[in-house]
Amino acid sequence: MSPYRPLSWKLAPLWAACALLAACASGSQRSTHGKLKLDTRTVAHAHHAAILAEQIAASAASRTAASTLLRHAPVMLALMQSHNAVGELEERLAACAVQAEERGNALFFQGRPPTREECKEELDQDECGRPITRAMRLGQQKHVLALECAREVLDELWPAPYSTEQRYRFYLNAGVVETLSREKEASIIARGCTEELRGTIKPDLVLHADRNLLKAALTLDFKFPCPEDNPPQWTIYGKNSVHFGKKQGDLYQEALGGKAMLISPKEGVTQ
Repeated sequence: MSPYRPLSWKLAPLWAACALLAACASGSQRSTHGKLKLDTRTVAHAHHAAILAEQIAASAASRTAASTLLRHAPVMLALMQSHNAVGELEERLAACAVQAEERGNALFFQGRPPTREECKEELDQDECGRPITRAMRLGQQKHVLALECAREVLDELWPAPYSTEQRYRFYLNAGVVETLSREKEASIIARGCTEELRGTIKPDLVLHADRNLLKAALTLDFKFPCPEDNPPQWTIYGKNSVHFGKKQGDLYQEALGGKAMLISPKEGVTQ
């Protein structure tokens, strides 16, 4: 069962327990003046229930305060209508990154993280002759695992449509964005060097507020730093890009609106 439920649901058994204790006590001991006199065991149980209720309330408040999504993407609360629901979504998506990291390392490195030298190792070249490093290949494989997990989470928790690995054309000067179908993208890639995809963007996850699939309530990208002690960070577009000098996350926000955030195994959800 999920650890996140509305707080009133969690506390209901405690209130019931307290009421039951009080009811039982009413038939137990009374003084000669008719006043209620609780036995030691009953008082101890009631005291324990009260402490437990306080601990649960404090824990829920702590999760709310710690939620990166609630601090930086407050629209999430309006869409999900519960602090706990937003907290659960954030926690489970972060867990997808951890799971993908562990499974990827288990598959290719017997459970250990790759070294800095292994991450830099060149394994192949793409259609344009650019090197493909082990860090790039491992990141791609971990992305597949993370997105598989994320789809299950979003199917269960997200109340509106979402897109995974949707490619968009973004005409920055005109402020126009349009989707590129998966069939068109595959056709371009199959023809060889992907110059036709120059200037496009492809976020991992786009959470929409409604059926307008050109607008984002929140955009999320998984990052798997290699080696693992590198900080997760947005890609900065190079000199060969039409978006030269821009950060990936900033461009997502310009194109799709909403907030763009990272998810990584060590840091969880960050800006």
